[in-house]
Amino acid sequence: MDPLTANDALLLADIQNDFLPGGALGISGGDEIIPILLRYLHRFHVQGLPIYLTRDWHPPNHCSFRKQGGLWPVHCVAGSPGSLPPPSLVTPASAVIIYKAIDPGQEAYSAFQNTALDRHLRALGVRRLFIGGLATDYCVLNTVKDARALGYDVCLLMDGIKAVNLRPEDGRHAEQEMIRLGALPVQLEMLAA
Repeated sequence: MDPLTANDALLLADIQNDFLPGGALGISGGDEIIPILLRYLHRFHVQGLPIYLTRDWHPPNHCSFRKQGGLWPVHCVAGSPGSLPPPSLVTPASAVIIYKAIDPGQEAYSAFQNTALDRHLRALGVRRLFIGGLATDYCVLNTVKDARALGYDVCLLMDGIKAVNLRPEDGRHAEQEMIRLGALPVQLEMLAA
């Protein structure tokens, strides 16, 4: 694959305590991708490339919660311990945090939905996004869909994603859909040092 350039950015979705094992909506093996993501973070940081981290930042009455008729247990309530990243996810001070799903009446899996992310990226001349994080079958999938619809090239961090898998094949199907949409599957060792 092509080496990293000034037109590249790293986008990591929702590495938050509630999505890790033991959290309110813990993803099996979600913590296993953190060492790999730290290496991606380091690679982008040392090259001075933009880094974006998304966070679910729900109000307590968010529509995605079961008690509001949604699909999920209460999770990532804004400012709660579950909404924060784990201490192991050490990120550069330059990383930009994108808060999403803050409207109580609207689900928002994509990092682009009702956020300033697209404006940020265009202002910096970003054309290719390296996307990883949690969860493959929800926030990663929807972020990749929107990125492709907005015209970005996408590299999907195959070693830096994990799925919720409400149904056992959800993650695999999401990966296939993202690749069908034009995302290039990559692994850390494919990035030139």
